[in-house]
Amino acid sequence: MIRKASLLAVSLAALFAAAPALAASGKLVLYTSQPNEDAQATVDAFEKANPDVDVEWVRDGTTKVMAKLQAEFAAGSPQPDLLLIADSVTMEGLKRDDRLMAYEDADTTGFEDGLHDKDKTYFSTKLITTGIVNNTRAGMTPTSWKDLTKEEAKGQVTMPSPLTSGAALVHLAAITQNPDLGWDYVEALAKNGATAAGGNGGILKAVAGGQSAYGVIVDYLPIREAAKGSPVNFVFPTEGVSAVTEPVAILKTSQNPEAAKAFVDFLLSEEGQKLAASQGYLPARDGVAGPAGFPGRDQIKLMSFDAEKALADEETNKKRFADIFGG
Repeated sequence: MIRKASLLAVSLAALFAAAPALAASGKLVLYTSQPNEDAQATVDAFEKANPDVDVEWVRDGTTKVMAKLQAEFAAGSPQPDLLLIADSVTMEGLKRDDRLMAYEDADTTGFEDGLHDKDKTYFSTKLITTGIVNNTRAGMTPTSWKDLTKEEAKGQVTMPSPLTSGAALVHLAAITQNPDLGWDYVEALAKNGATAAGGNGGILKAVAGGQSAYGVIVDYLPIREAAKGSPVNFVFPTEGVSAVTEPVAILKTSQNPEAAKAFVDFLLSEEGQKLAASQGYLPARDGVAGPAGFPGRDQIKLMSFDAEKALADEETNKKRFADIFGG
């Protein structure tokens, strides 16, 4: 009897070990800053792959999403299971406050070091890089960030303000962390008559309309418009580009962590990365082709970026920039 019982126990253990993990199920609450159309497409694709999960999602700009979430933290009732928002600096703030759950088993195959938190509390899902746009009638086609400080570009450069644009704030941090550029470069831009105001849409309009010959801008706007015939050209500078990476993270207070992990897995998978490309964004994962008009991923150099340092320096960077450019 003892031997039969032992054999039965071994057989059952082997059976359960060989069985697949239970599929994700139940309600999943997502807070995101994706555009509405992209958010809906992302949720639809995830639910197709995980039909037992029902995703409820709330969409707004990252600043407003965070204001809502901080109010929920203060009330002791955070609602989302996970976040999909614009930048890693915001995620670093949540990590510092011990709000994020580590997902140590997340598969980050194909993702460069630095594209996910070293403690695996947040993960980049795409690359929205910042580079240079020029009007095709401009006298110079820049190849380097330093070209914007040349005489040919004097008074002809415009860029979004890091005081109002999250991507611009990340870009400022990356530039000032770069030993070959730094604050000397920012000051040289100002001395050469560069202006800083508003967001990326206004930059594209100014350069396409000829009010400015050159601009600092996120990649997809001029690449899309160039394909439609707009007289603009986008450049990935030789020193590298900064990137907003739209990271995803699971909250420690998640009510459905298994479904949240499945959502992270989907975004990092080849299928999820191909979805990002179909939405017009550069995939973060190597080996997944980008949208039309983008060079190969291996031809785009990312500047090194320390999100933790950027968070620590945020207010100092804003003040110093305002002192240089006004604002």
